[in-house]
Parts: sequence; C-alpha cells; structure tokens
Amino acid sequence: MLFERDNIIGVSKYLLLTGCGAMLLLSCSQSSDTPENSETLPVSVSEPIERDFAEIKRNGVLRMVTSYSSGSYFLYKGIQVGFEYELLKAFTKENDLALEVVITGPDESPYDLLNSGRGDIIAANYTITPERKQVVEFTRPYNMVDQLIVISDDLGFKPESISDMEEIPISVRRNSSYYVRLKELKDEGFPVNINIIPEDMDTESVLFQVADGTYEATVADDNIFDAADKYMNGLVKGPLIAESDTIAWAVRKNAPDLEYQLNRFLYKHFRFDEDGVPKRSAFLNVLRKKYFQSGNQIADYYSPNYRGEQYGTISPYDNMIREVADEMDVDWVMLTAIAAQESKFNPSSVSWAGAVGIMQVLPRFSEISSDSLYIPEVNIREGAKILASHLDHYAYMDSTNKWSFALAAYNAGSGHLADARRLTIDHNKDPNKWEDVSESLLKLMQRKYYQNARYGFCRGIETVRYVNEIMNRYSTYQTILAHNREKTATGTGVLGFKTFN
Repeated sequence: MLFERDNIIGVSKYLLLTGCGAMLLLSCSQSSDTPENSETLPVSVSEPIERDFAEIKRNGVLRMVTSYSSGSYFLYKGIQVGFEYELLKAFTKENDLALEVVITGPDESPYDLLNSGRGDIIAANYTITPERKQVVEFTRPYNMVDQLIVISDDLGFKPESISDMEEIPISVRRNSSYYVRLKELKDEGFPVNINIIPEDMDTESVLFQVADGTYEATVADDNIFDAADKYMNGLVKGPLIAESDTIAWAVRKNAPDLEYQLNRFLYKHFRFDEDGVPKRSAFLNVLRKKYFQSGNQIADYYSPNYRGEQYGTISPYDNMIREVADEMDVDWVMLTAIAAQESKFNPSSVSWAGAVGIMQVLPRFSEISSDSLYIPEVNIREGAKILASHLDHYAYMDSTNKWSFALAAYNAGSGHLADARRLTIDHNKDPNKWEDVSESLLKLMQRKYYQNARYGFCRGIETVRYVNEIMNRYSTYQTILAHNREKTATGTGVLGFKTFN
C-alpha cells in the first residue's frame, strides 16, 4: 500500500515507485485487455529522424514544440513570453542559436512533431512518466511539482483527503499524467470517481470550467494552479495526490548530444544537494516568481481592461497595423512580426544607431520630423512604406525569397545586401536565392571579403538571424491567429491550445 494514512498530504513520491510498481505500470500500458490502466500516447512516427546538436548548430535554429498556454508560451502585449520559452531562450542564447516556436495544433501529436523533425525539443511543463520514456528521452529535471485536487467553490466545502471525494467526479483527460495517478489511487482502493473529458481540453480550460461550475473537480500541478488562482475566481485547493513529480524537456531518443548540452545548461539552474533538496539558480527563481507566484502578465492577458488597456490578438497595435498594411499592400502579420523584433512595440524605443519608434525608423532616411516618428501610427506607416519599397525592388522573386531579401534590406540596408549578392555571383551561386546570399552576408564579416566590398564590413550574422527570427515569429503568429479563430467554437482551451500535462 502506497499510503499509510488517508490524508494525501503524506503521499510518497509517486514517480519514485519501486521496481515492482514500475513494472506493473508498464505491463498495464502494454496490455490490450486493460488499456484504461495507462496513458495512451498519440504516436504515429515511430522512427525519429537523424538530427542531433551538430545539425542544429549548422542550421542555427532550435525548434521548440510547446503549447500556447500561460505556463509555457504566450504573447503578452505582443511579446513572446512564458516560463518554458524564457528558460529555453536562455539556452539558445548561450549556444548562439535562434529559437523557433512550434505550437501543436488540435490534431497534432507533440511526439510526432518531435520525431518527424518539425521540432527538436518538447518544452511544456512535461511530467516524466514511464509511458512517455518509451517514446522520448528526457533531460535532467528542471522543476518539481505536486499534483493536487481542485474543486469548484460551488460545492461549498474543502476536501481534506481523497476519501472526501467519493461522490465527486474528477474530470481529467485520459492522455495525461493526472489520469495515470488517479487510476493508481483507484486500483489501491481509494474512492476515486474519474470523469474522462475530451483530449483537446488543456489544464487551464478545465480549471476555468471548474471555476464556473461546469465541472465539479479536476487535477492540476501546483504551479499551474497557483498561476490560475491569480485570475480565476471559484477554485478551491484540495488535497495532494502526488508529491515531487519531475518536470523535464523531451528530445528524440537518437539525439544524445542535444540531451547532453541541455543537461549541462540545466545543471547550472537546477540540481539536488546531498540531502535531496532542490537548489535553483537565481535566474530560475526569478522565472518561477514571474510566471507562477507573483507576476502580472497572466492576469493582464485574461483581464486586459484591468489597467484600462485593450490589446489585439497578437500585439497592442493589431488594428492600427492592419489599417496601415492594407494601405501599403503588405502583410499585416509580417509587419507585426517586424515591429516585435525591432522595438517590442515600444513607441519610445531608440536604438544605438539612432533608429526610433515601433518600427525603428532612422530619421535621416525619413521625410517625417524626428518628433513625429515617436507617434505610433506615423512610425508604423513610415516603416511600412520603407518595407513596401524593398518588396517592390525584389518583386520578381518568389514570395519566400522576396520577403527574406526585403527583411534583410530593412535591417542591414540595400547597399550591404547588394554587396552580398555580388559576392554570391563571384562564388557561382544564385544571387536571387536567400540561402546562398545569407552565406555571403556572413562572409562580409571577414576582412578578405569586406575589404573589396563597396559598403565595407557588414555584421551579417545579425541580419541572417534577424530574417530567420522574423520568419519564425511570422509562422508562430499565423498559428496563433488560426487557432484563435477556432477556440470559441471548439472550446479547446483558454488560449486555444492543448497542454501536455
């Protein structure tokens, strides 16, 4: 028997099961006669592609598979934020990589996105379970969480133990670690009434429905509950059902070098002392406080009028950018991605080079007065005009190359881009292909190349990264917009996406 007393506060660490318990769980997961005893993993890609850390370094991009949720990744006033996003962003910064976000769609499996190569790492508050370890490799932990029962305030009481829940259905997804834990308790004789709910509902959306009385109870990790409790009314914290679940990132089983590099990074931020007590870095403690303990971002996201403000779906200036983009005949989502990259939507922003405003327009290249460039609408219109001129210049190219060249020109200037294209021709490559020209931009950082260039030295690595990050952000924004259009009709989650807890 796992428990010596009925009170779940004294529960043992359920992931640190005895060998017999672990074998029992695995045998249940493999039995076709009792599929309800295990987490059913949605896996169709059984053979992972060959893409380890060396290949990721060559490409310069790490792809993060995650959910659009307050605990992992979301947009706050148009800026990419989230506990998982910021933690992994620190890793990519240390390793000179760009971070691309891959959000799972309603019918997509994170395991398939990982093993097919569309992603390189699953980062979404992912609990280590025996079933998942059969499909992916986990890094060392970077967090410990407790699972707890959460009930609706409409019930009018606070349960002290699992026995108090005998008549109350606990609503969870079958494909979740919560279901696995509840089933364990039920098998041990505890009075657990499990209510299976749709797989496309995430933990946050279920908590909302518990808060409004649609469901009577559910299970959540304590960090997710703490974050949700800041902006939801009507939730009552119940007993723990598991302590010290280990949370980690997941990678492909054939990517040992990536796993090693991630483990080196995580060791600096989370490890156990000789007594088994978790020790966290100052950086990790700041992130935990920011997203799960005392930050305002999540509450602001759900209640933007709390401060008298109203934001668009992907930025504070959606409507304004749409209007300007329509006038200039440019893609408003791409224009938004540029604004995020340039200034993080700060109209008072001034760069080291003197570029100002949301779109970081250089006053010397504009007929608008410097003071007027701090007005958001004026600055956005001026930036869009400059961008439109670059797009016109490369109008004969296909869409992807046209945008890549226009973005590069917006960042580095047409002169440096012309130098790179001439250098590309000198190397017998295609001057109309961004992949070839981007290599030449990197060469313009070397003296033997830039000394003969008309416009001299160019910090090409910044321009190449600028283009990659904006194109990646554009793709992410498009995914968010598409799912945002569906979330009201489908009810797939508070932010419109599923989570993997």
